[in-house]
Amino acid sequence: MPRSSAQKPKKASQNTSANPPIPPMPDPTVFLEGWNKALESFKKIDLPEAAVPQISFDNDKLIEIQNKYIEQATHLWNQGLVTNPVLDDKRFKGPAWAKNPVASFSAALYLLNTNTLMSLADALQTDVKTQARIKYAVEQVAAATSPSNYLALNAEAQQKIIETKGESLTKGIQNLMHDLSQGHVSMTDESLFTVGENVATTQGSVVFENEYFQLIEYKPLTSQVHEVPLLLIPPCINKYYILDLQPKNSLVKYCSDQGFRTFIVSWRNPDQDLEHATWDEYVEQGALKAIHVVKEITNVSKINTLGFCVGGTLLTSALAVASSKGDDSVASATFLTTLVDFTHSGVLDVFIDESFVKYREAQFADGGLMSGRDMAATFSFLRPNDLVWNYVVGNYLKGETPPAFDLLYWNSDATNLPGPMYAWYLRNTYLENNLIKPGKAKICGVPIDLNTINVPVYIYGSREDHIVPIDASYASTQVFKGKKRFVMGASGHIAGVINPPAAGKRSYWTGPENKFPASIDTWIKGATEHPGSWWTDWTGWLSKHSGKKISAPKTPGRGKYKVIEPAPGSYVKAKA
Repeated sequence: MPRSSAQKPKKASQNTSANPPIPPMPDPTVFLEGWNKALESFKKIDLPEAAVPQISFDNDKLIEIQNKYIEQATHLWNQGLVTNPVLDDKRFKGPAWAKNPVASFSAALYLLNTNTLMSLADALQTDVKTQARIKYAVEQVAAATSPSNYLALNAEAQQKIIETKGESLTKGIQNLMHDLSQGHVSMTDESLFTVGENVATTQGSVVFENEYFQLIEYKPLTSQVHEVPLLLIPPCINKYYILDLQPKNSLVKYCSDQGFRTFIVSWRNPDQDLEHATWDEYVEQGALKAIHVVKEITNVSKINTLGFCVGGTLLTSALAVASSKGDDSVASATFLTTLVDFTHSGVLDVFIDESFVKYREAQFADGGLMSGRDMAATFSFLRPNDLVWNYVVGNYLKGETPPAFDLLYWNSDATNLPGPMYAWYLRNTYLENNLIKPGKAKICGVPIDLNTINVPVYIYGSREDHIVPIDASYASTQVFKGKKRFVMGASGHIAGVINPPAAGKRSYWTGPENKFPASIDTWIKGATEHPGSWWTDWTGWLSKHSGKKISAPKTPGRGKYKVIEPAPGSYVKAKA
């Protein structure tokens, strides 16, 4: 598609010396004909009857899209007779695109075709999941076929080769060879970061470890601390230091600065020794074990807990198991961008169906590891232009070194998962949504019922989150029966969470106390916006559940829980 539009066009018959070459008028029926042929071919695939989705178009809508395409294609061609088209897309904003008539026309034609394809996907009459899958496929193809991704069509990359006398091309090839050897596209200059030196630097000690995790106790930063300690449970699909990147944006340090005695779980990066580990073991020997160890070290009857993303789902499972056994070790629970009710599970749902889950269950029936690099690639392709092709263009076509960015370094530091644990998670959450069905899921030998969890909860969701959509975060307000507070922050899954007050960025929303209508849209209508970080709101809430102030401990650990090694520990340094 873009390649054909970049072929050398015939010159106009007049003013050939004054006007730029005019590309040929695009055939407005090409994409509609191709779409219809693809649709007919799909219908002929020999699939079991139950597996064949019903797909059709509303004829009036199809005609509307076709007419709009013809109108816009005609305007684009006529515009090319006198001036270069206006390119309203950041991939084509550079002056080199505007100066090159062939490049700018190919980009404009690409944008027109892409928008038309997306309109066709939106117009499909089919079930919600099939439409989501088709839209996802169209998005991936559109992202991959952008003229900006190819040296022969990228005007900026070509200009840079000329300006640097070929040096950018040489550097791009070197970058490509480096990334091939490391197994993933570089999003940042990874050589500039070292765990424990300039990320994960908050001072602390490993005071417990088993084969699943290390427990880090952080050094108090105030003379007095709250009596009730705080345990952070990060996602096991990533390294824990997303919550302790650097001092300026570390949630761990911020908690310590506010007088909370802070602990965190550092999950082990699984190898063959853990290839048979299950969800039950991550709950019992992970989340529950950490809760009980923190209680023993701090000599209290209850602790505060926080779960982030999958860490929150593990914490929910642990709370349900504890409740079924009469264990009331938790004083409060905070859930950050956490899925508990998987009814609205976001873009990841396009991958999940019975056949996919059965495939994973068969793959890991005898153990095995779900590759961290495969998972990282999947998450990157959820935003292909920003997290994949942007770096392909910069690193390889332009020969640039991506800037230092701690969050993207963390994003590239992949973690494996035990196959059986991963397969259980897929079936019981994304596929069957069993956690919210009383008695349906059995964890650690007991059927769980989330209705029995009766602790104060703080629920945070990010407004633009594509992994845990805001309505999915909010859905937890309908699950937990105790006292609740829901807060919505600006931005996405990570940037919304990691938003230190000192940065003075973004905003957050709160609603009326203890009023949680069924719909997030209804809640938003009654919500109040506040400038800055939600961290201040959360620590104010947490203080109310943290007891009196006591003298900060002089040494980490207690009794049999001796210091094993300094933070960040050894588990976090293991590579996938």
